[in-house]
Amino acid sequence: MNRLITRGRRWRFILLGLLTLLLTLNPFPSFAQTSPTNHNDKAPIVLDGRVLLQVRSLNNNYTAENRAKRINDILAQAVQSSQPVSVEVNQTEDQTTLTIPSLPESGHLLTVTDKDVLPELTALQQARIWQRILEKAFVQAEFERSPAYIRQALGFVLGAILVAIAIHVGLLFLGKWVSHRLRVWLGQPTSSFHAWEDPAQFMVRLARLGLQGGLWIAIAYYVTDLFPASRIWRYELFDFIAKVFDILNAPVISLGSSKYSALELLLLLGLTVCLWFAVSFLTKLFKSYVLAHTGAEPRLQEVITVLTQYVLTFLGWIVLLQIWGLDVGSLTILASVLGVGIGFGVQNIANNFISGIIITFERPIQIGDFVKVGDLLGTVERIGARSTEICTLDQVTIIVPNSRFLETEVINWSHGNPISRLRIPVGVAYGSDIEKVQTALLEAIKNHPEVLLQPPPQVWFQGFGESSLDFDLLVWTGEPKKQFKVKSDLNYRIEACLRHHRIEIPFPQRDLHLRSPKLDEIFNLLLDRDSSTFSPRSIEPANENQSNHTPHSQPQDSLTSTTEISGSVSRTITPAKTLTETEIEALVAAMRGADGVEIKDRRYRGNLYPQCFIGAEAVEWLAQRTQSSRQEAIRIGQIFIDSGIIHHVLDDYAFQDDYSFYRFYQDNF
Repeated sequence: MNRLITRGRRWRFILLGLLTLLLTLNPFPSFAQTSPTNHNDKAPIVLDGRVLLQVRSLNNNYTAENRAKRINDILAQAVQSSQPVSVEVNQTEDQTTLTIPSLPESGHLLTVTDKDVLPELTALQQARIWQRILEKAFVQAEFERSPAYIRQALGFVLGAILVAIAIHVGLLFLGKWVSHRLRVWLGQPTSSFHAWEDPAQFMVRLARLGLQGGLWIAIAYYVTDLFPASRIWRYELFDFIAKVFDILNAPVISLGSSKYSALELLLLLGLTVCLWFAVSFLTKLFKSYVLAHTGAEPRLQEVITVLTQYVLTFLGWIVLLQIWGLDVGSLTILASVLGVGIGFGVQNIANNFISGIIITFERPIQIGDFVKVGDLLGTVERIGARSTEICTLDQVTIIVPNSRFLETEVINWSHGNPISRLRIPVGVAYGSDIEKVQTALLEAIKNHPEVLLQPPPQVWFQGFGESSLDFDLLVWTGEPKKQFKVKSDLNYRIEACLRHHRIEIPFPQRDLHLRSPKLDEIFNLLLDRDSSTFSPRSIEPANENQSNHTPHSQPQDSLTSTTEISGSVSRTITPAKTLTETEIEALVAAMRGADGVEIKDRRYRGNLYPQCFIGAEAVEWLAQRTQSSRQEAIRIGQIFIDSGIIHHVLDDYAFQDDYSFYRFYQDNF
């Protein structure tokens, strides 16, 4: 949370800084020391990023920009030459010119026209002035390119950076010290200026950031001014900014009889944001020093503050438009059209906002109430202008639009009287003593700290259910948010009391009656078929936990070792044939031999089962080896399991004739 607050304040600082820069630069579109598209039809003559003089256009075909570009190229060529540069003034009857003899083609630089001459000067005088300016600039350019100057400038750069770092750190510590002192002076809640702490801290941080930013901007300007190349780069950057501002200053929108540029619109936007911050600050003071002393509820204070802020913002914006020079009457039609469109777009927001005002004045819910809105159940934490925050019993905060509290049914256990009744249904078996049931239920609620003695608890006999006698235990509690815990505690107590009084809690029962005249005949036929292979005395109870499908089984064929008749418990019919210990050892040796079952690592559903064989293959091998039926072979496999010779790979199943995996114990590792 602190990180989010810090990030929000940081963005606020950045926004204010951008607005300050916009307001600072807007009155000076010629910030780059030149205005290439200025209204005086002038263009600058620049050498190494310094403006030396300005020239005007000769005619419509040869503009001041074209003329200045040619002169600047000649000056740059002269500076880059290795020969000494000098400027000469030449005057004839028709014109006065400036030349650079060291350049080829007579080094003609420019011709001084009548448009270039300042008032009260002649063309020759103007040329002499320009000659001195240019010669001084050439001397400066030659000096700044010398090795001695470069070493000296690098020393200045290093010193300036070190000084800037020291001042930056000093401002940082100074800001922390001032913030600490403000916290000491204004941080006490009892202080009459406690509400000024946050604004004061904000202004201190803003001032510190402004000073630090201005410091590094000044250092950057100083460093770039030391070297010709960096000064040229800086000039080009400022020149680009000036051109951008000139483009933005071009009128693009007409409102009434006035035309406005994009930069003016940005300025209006910046002033609107400043107006918002100023109104927010004033309304905060109004809430802290006026509404706080009225004794009104916090929610009502918040609503009045929000309404005051919106009204002041609207009025301030109207005044701002008038000062800006815009006729508000010309916006009537536009405002009407936008009002209709925005009305449809934000109707839900307006609905929620108005619902919040109604909730504030009617007060159907308040902060701290335990409510249920639709499927949401929890405590009201905050009632805002557009939404309400509800903290559920799971400590999850849910934001609910205010309109839901007026459009749907709301259960407010805390509204008016917080005492509410709980109903706990209880069912007992038929034949129970209802007097004893009533006594047991009343005993269950004795001495419970959350159950009120007044109104007294009651036990109501509601009716006769399908499987139980239905009762309702009615109790009263004073804390609605604990009702679920109270119900749980009483259910524990009710179960213990019913068990203590030997009162049975029933469960749904169904009686199934099967009637078939052919059932006995089918049963006899099944016994006759099984007796041809199995001995009647070999019927033994089957393993009731056994399943026809294992985790490694496929659907079995029609031969199974269990038969379920008329809903009775399953029985397994085992074969009459028995094996001696010697025969078992021989079968095991042969089964593990070269002609026995295939024992290898097997995979099933991504799992590896090492050194195992398949139950169906073992049944086939045993049936052929002993010349017996598959049922006899299954019995032999079960004998191997009972004797500890083999086992299922998961130790969960008996021996089966399917795709189950089995392993000899001696292969375990």
